[in-house]
Amino acid sequence: MSAIQLIVGLGNPGREYEETRHNAGALFVTELARHYNGTLKSEAKFYGDTARINLVDSQGHSHDVRLLIPSTFMNRSGLAIAAMATFYKIAPEDILVAHDELDIDAGTARFKQGGGHGGHNGLRDTIATLGNNKNFHRLRIGIGHPGSSDKVTGYVLNKAPAKEYQMMMDIIDDSIRALPHALTGDWAKAMNYLHSIKA
Repeated sequence: MSAIQLIVGLGNPGREYEETRHNAGALFVTELARHYNGTLKSEAKFYGDTARINLVDSQGHSHDVRLLIPSTFMNRSGLAIAAMATFYKIAPEDILVAHDELDIDAGTARFKQGGGHGGHNGLRDTIATLGNNKNFHRLRIGIGHPGSSDKVTGYVLNKAPAKEYQMMMDIIDDSIRALPHALTGDWAKAMNYLHSIKA
C-alpha cells in the first residue's frame, strides 16, 4: 500500500519565475491545491507554502496529504522538504516530488521512483538533505530540451510560448487525474494512464 503523505512542487519563488518552465512542479502543486480546494499558506518553519488536502484514491479511500511549494530557490529545495518530512516523520518513500524534466517532450509526464538527479539542482539538493536517500517518487513534467547544454539555463528560466504553456497545463491536469491510482500503490496503473496520453 502506498502512503504518499507529502506532494512537493519544485520551482523558484517570485513573480518573475511564476510561469517559467523550471516552475512546472510548483504549477502542478498549485493546480492540485485548487482542484481539491486547498489553500496554500506561507509557513516559515517549512520554508514554503503549504496546504492539506483530502485525496480520494481509485478505490474510494480518503488520504490526508500535505502539499508543499518551497519558497527557497531551486538549489535549496531540500531545506523545505527535509524540514517538513522531519517534523511530520514522513519517510522519503512517502514523498512525491513534481519537477520539470528536460529529457521528456513538452506535453508529456512520467512517474518514477528513485534514481539520480540527472543534473536537476532541485533534485540534487533534495537527495542530499534527505540523507542521500533517492527513494522518493517523482512526477517528471516534460519541458523538452533546447538542443544544446549551454542554452539550458536560459531555456528553463524563460516562459514557454502560449501553445507550449497550454500543453504543460494540460499534462498537469492529466497528472492530477492519474494520482488516485498512485495513492493505492498502483503505480503501474498511474504510469499507464499517463503514458497512454499522447502529446
